[in-house]
Amino acid sequence: MNSMTPCRLEDLSGWLEDEALSIPDEAHRRVILEVNSNLDSFVKWPKRSVLWWDGCQRIKYHEFPPTLREAINQAGLPFRNWSNDPAVYAYRLAGGERPKRAISDEWSIHHVYDGQFPYPGNRQSSLRAAKHPRHFTQSAGLVAIHPVADALADEFAIFAWRLRAESFVRFGYDPEGAFTGKLDEFGFAGRDAQGA
Repeated sequence: MNSMTPCRLEDLSGWLEDEALSIPDEAHRRVILEVNSNLDSFVKWPKRSVLWWDGCQRIKYHEFPPTLREAINQAGLPFRNWSNDPAVYAYRLAGGERPKRAISDEWSIHHVYDGQFPYPGNRQSSLRAAKHPRHFTQSAGLVAIHPVADALADEFAIFAWRLRAESFVRFGYDPEGAFTGKLDEFGFAGRDAQGA
C-alpha cells in the first residue's frame, strides 16, 4: 500500500479511517475499521517506556544476566529463555498486561517495528527491532496483541503505522524519525530511554 499518506498524530483513528478507503476488499476494510474503533480491546500497551536489556537482540536461547533474572523472579514471572522472552519480560516489567487467549496461551508480544512497511517517502526499509540491540527490549515498541490485530499489523501498512504512531503519541518513541527529526540515541523525541 504505497499510497499511504503521513499519519495525522492529532487524529490517528480518523487518519486510519480515511486510509482504509483505499483498501479494495470491503470485508478487509470493515475488519480494520472495527478493530481500529475498538483498539483497546485488541492492543494492550505497557505503562512506561523502559529499555530493559541494552545490547540484547533476538537469538534462539538467551543467557540472562543475574540482575535481570532476579527482576524476573521478584516480579513472580515464570522464567524462560526462548527467542522473544527478553521482549516479553521488558513488556511485562514495564507494566504491560498480557491477556489470555481462548486457548491456553497468552496474547503475543508484538514489536511494532517489525521490519515491514517503510514510512512513505522516508526510507527504503523499516527497522526490525528484534535484530537491533537498542530496540529489541524497548517496551515503548512492544504491545500485547490479539491474534486478529496481529494479523492486521502483518498485512496492512496502515494498521502497522497506526500502532507506531500510537507509540510516538504515548511515549515519544520514533526510532525511524518518521514523526520528528530530532531523536536521541535510543529513538526518542525529547526523552531518554527510560521514558516516564
